[in-house]
Amino acid sequence: MKLWIAQFAFFVVTLMLWRGSVYSATSSQVPINIAIVGKTKNDSFYQQSYKGCLRFARDYPNVNCIYDGADDYQDVRTQVLIVKELLRKGIDGLLISTTDSQFLVEGALKQAAKKAIPVITFDSDLLPEHKAYRLTYVGTNNFDFGMALGEEAKRFKSGEKQFICLQSGHQTTPNLNQRIAGVRHALSGQSEKRLSGENGWVEHYRCPLYTLGRRSDALDQLVTMMKYPDPPVFVAVAGFAQFNPDYINRMSQFKSQIARQQRVIISADTENSQLKALQRGLSVTNIGQKPFEMGRLGTELLHQFITRHIKPAQSHYYLDYHYCNKGNVETCTTNH
Repeated sequence: MKLWIAQFAFFVVTLMLWRGSVYSATSSQVPINIAIVGKTKNDSFYQQSYKGCLRFARDYPNVNCIYDGADDYQDVRTQVLIVKELLRKGIDGLLISTTDSQFLVEGALKQAAKKAIPVITFDSDLLPEHKAYRLTYVGTNNFDFGMALGEEAKRFKSGEKQFICLQSGHQTTPNLNQRIAGVRHALSGQSEKRLSGENGWVEHYRCPLYTLGRRSDALDQLVTMMKYPDPPVFVAVAGFAQFNPDYINRMSQFKSQIARQQRVIISADTENSQLKALQRGLSVTNIGQKPFEMGRLGTELLHQFITRHIKPAQSHYYLDYHYCNKGNVETCTTNH
């Protein structure tokens, strides 16, 4: 009897190991197509996220990373069309940075849900009322990030009344609006209204400025503000103007004034083009994120769900951020 039990146990263990090896072989051979869609395609930030996906795929050769996004600026319609086309062609998972939550959900993510395609947001999350259409969010806590930008602005308050100008992208983009709210909260203790004198901070009458992610418009807006005799502290909640290849050339006229803190430019993100400008004294502070890790971790979480049906343990995976200035520009971050 004992011999029979031992033989049966050996048979069960052998069967389980065989099934596991078959599953492993199968799961490692079937192609898994994961799409990474940023707000814009020609943006080194989102290209780093794509590289994060590629880094994960080095250990899982059956994972294919597909990169796409609106060509030149934050176009909500183009983002939806791209996602719909990816769904038509066939993808197994979607990692996306939200430009307009309502438009994206109605135009594409409801279709993804019907097809049982898992979605993870990165960089810019869906609005709270739409979170049923994604598994989790990977990226910066954008309100806290805005608070950090606001705290940095405090260092440059030069009088009892200090004007400030906020520059953003699209008016409906969740992460950028959260950053604006964070800046306002850091400076005034409230996040719902424009700054109108609380703690001495006043938003310039022309601001916030919205660029839609158009680099030419963003740089034009910045140059215009810097040409004022007494310009406001300028805070960009994303890279925008500093992603423009003409930034260094056009901003060089203000270099001496920036050095004397007569012109103050604080910007989100620390892409290579921004670090070059910072090194040349054409920005005061840049606060950067981790786009590469957003792409790598987001892909890992999608892969776990697709292959093993493991749902992310958290509703948000927040990554930290870092500060770059002229003094530490060579060591403050690593871009991929």
